Amino acid sequence: MSQAYITLNNGTKIPQFGMGVYMVPAGDATKNACLEALKMGYRHIDTAHAYQNERSVGEAVRESGIPREEIWVTSKLWPSEYGEGRTMEGIDKMLERLDIGYIDDRVIIGTS
Repeated sequence: MSQAYITLNNGTKIPQFGMGVYMVPAGDATKNACLEALKMGYRHIDTAHAYQNERSVGEAVRESGIPREEIWVTSKLWPSEYGEGRTMEGIDKMLERLDIGYIDDRVIIGTS
């Protein structure tokens, strides 16, 4: 599968086609689905704290053998994590769960 990319207003290129893991059970189900998608050429995975499978997504990214910078990973915070003094703490926890170094939607939401 050949991956198409979209260029954002800031010049960042993101994979146009991605896989969402909403309602995919954490553990092997999510990890294996992500690994298979990555083997097929997907380079964008979308997860969220609410899905409770960020750890499994991170495992797949780490085990895929694909350089991290080639995989776009997005995630979302709980609404209770929004706001001054809470958002950065929520992102830090997300990064711990994923254990992949960074999230790519940081470019979109403006964090660093």
